[in-house]
Amino acid sequence: MQKIITHLWFDNEAQEAVDLYTSIFADSKILTTEYLNAPGEGNEGSVMAIEFQLAGQEFIAINGGTYFTFTPAMSLYINCETQLEVDTIWDTLVLEGEPGECGWLTDKYGISWQVVPTVLRKLLTDADPVKRDAVSTAMFKMKKLEITELQKAYDNA
Repeated sequence: MQKIITHLWFDNEAQEAVDLYTSIFADSKILTTEYLNAPGEGNEGSVMAIEFQLAGQEFIAINGGTYFTFTPAMSLYINCETQLEVDTIWDTLVLEGEPGECGWLTDKYGISWQVVPTVLRKLLTDADPVKRDAVSTAMFKMKKLEITELQKAYDNA
């Protein structure tokens, strides 16, 4: 069992969100689903909690009602090896959501994600401050991150 598990509180969309998320990432699956069993309240049989994995990481999603909302203060960071991976994940998650700056987006459920090519970390930690600044400047102009543009900024600095 994973020691620390991210817990996601949805109004009533846990199943829909988990179905979307597990369709995006390899090594993802639903582990368990708990249903409400409160007779007479009109919601018996509806999903209460879902344990699931995304890329091998465990999560729990619950349908907890409107008491809490997600904010960008907490985001899920996705390392992507290729531009195709960035494009596929970004385009799927941003659908009905909102694009942000520098690879951030908020999906239709309110969860903030950072879809980031792994090369970015290398470029931003280069010993040459001029190259780092050029990459940062290029990144700050983007919503979805484009590897070729980031690399071009680095190479031309």
